[in-house]
Amino acid sequence: MKPVADWLNGEQREVAWRGEQSLLLNTMRRQVLALSRTLQTLPGTQWALCFDDSYHFCVTLLAAWYAGKVPVIPGHCRAAQLNEMRDELDGVISDLPLDIQLPLLKWKGEEAEGKLPALPTDATLVLFTSGSTGAPRRVVKSLAVLEQESRWLAALWGEQLADCRIIASVSHQHLYGLTFRIMLPMALGRPFAAQQVFYSEQLAEQWQQGRHALISSPAFLRRLDHSLTTSDCALIVSAGGTLAWQDAQRSHQAMNCPVNEIYGSTETGVIAWRQRIVDEAAWQRFPGVRLQQVETDRWQVYSALIENQEGWRLDDRLRVDAEGHFQLAGRHDRSVKIEDKRISLSDIERRLLALPGVTDAAALAVTRHGRQAIGVVLVLDTPLDDQQLHQQKKCWRQHLQPCLEPVALPRYWRVVETIPVTSQSKRAWPQIEELFHVTG
Repeated sequence: MKPVADWLNGEQREVAWRGEQSLLLNTMRRQVLALSRTLQTLPGTQWALCFDDSYHFCVTLLAAWYAGKVPVIPGHCRAAQLNEMRDELDGVISDLPLDIQLPLLKWKGEEAEGKLPALPTDATLVLFTSGSTGAPRRVVKSLAVLEQESRWLAALWGEQLADCRIIASVSHQHLYGLTFRIMLPMALGRPFAAQQVFYSEQLAEQWQQGRHALISSPAFLRRLDHSLTTSDCALIVSAGGTLAWQDAQRSHQAMNCPVNEIYGSTETGVIAWRQRIVDEAAWQRFPGVRLQQVETDRWQVYSALIENQEGWRLDDRLRVDAEGHFQLAGRHDRSVKIEDKRISLSDIERRLLALPGVTDAAALAVTRHGRQAIGVVLVLDTPLDDQQLHQQKKCWRQHLQPCLEPVALPRYWRVVETIPVTSQSKRAWPQIEELFHVTG
């Protein structure tokens, strides 16, 4: 397994592919050198990476590190939220058309000859994840920690990934995709798909002669069309949410490979894994991960991937057995997983309160027909009739659309005079949920 400083060294090989196009190591090296020289001439250190293409992203990530910059991975590529972050950024590098209030360096794919400078030993990157307070949480990761995480994964699955090509249905703009779609393949010298797979038909097109690994999510595996012809998989990894047992079984049957799940977060990195060959398979901690119960039903995780001695308080409830294996038993915080995306209900509420006419707001996940979506309860400063409310909802959606993930946009709306509370003046969630038990 190669450290990042050696990724661009060695004999010519395929590092990635895009459709029928093979993307080679020598080209990547020259592109990294050219872009790093450009970045060295630009002021500031914090540059956001917003890319559709994973190969472009990988080149830019390396170029930023070699140029002594701090790559920032915001988790999205929406102009409205990038503009909100402008005080924390010096610029944006992207292969997408963006209308932003920040310096924008467009991807050009230029090449240069010469020798790469030494990779800084203190290289870091910054990611953002939705926190329980509603504001995006800034998470700093050192290159040393990212490499340590790759070593853990290589020790577990390196042999299975030998001679594999890596296909992914998840974005590199989040830590899971960054780790499994970029860091691990590059460390193992395995080619990765530059284009993300969104549909079963695209997955079927990606299968070629040879071995493949699929980096996926419960949402993609749930939608998988098992009537399509797919090759056997050497490895399937799923993360980002709860994988239903029937989806794990169907995926196993379709691709002749059991699904392996990852448990972790942006803040903690990987914590545990399990192979889903039975419904209630227990989670097994990675070496170097320790769990400690700190309160009734509260757990603290300590890990070589967490860069402080205090560890990290988990928002999940755990049932831990005598051997240290565990099951997940719900969450404590105000975040929910919808279509495998972690959605901050507090963030939605904060943005609802900024809408014209809204004086109070509550957001929650509403389940109908086995699918979850966001429901919101609003208190308005002025009563509206049905026609006015219908028009106002359209206006509110237009306000929310630029700054929320599509799955975070409210689907169910309720307007009340006051939001129900308990005798302790806390939100009465059972009563709030009752508001969605009728069609609307």
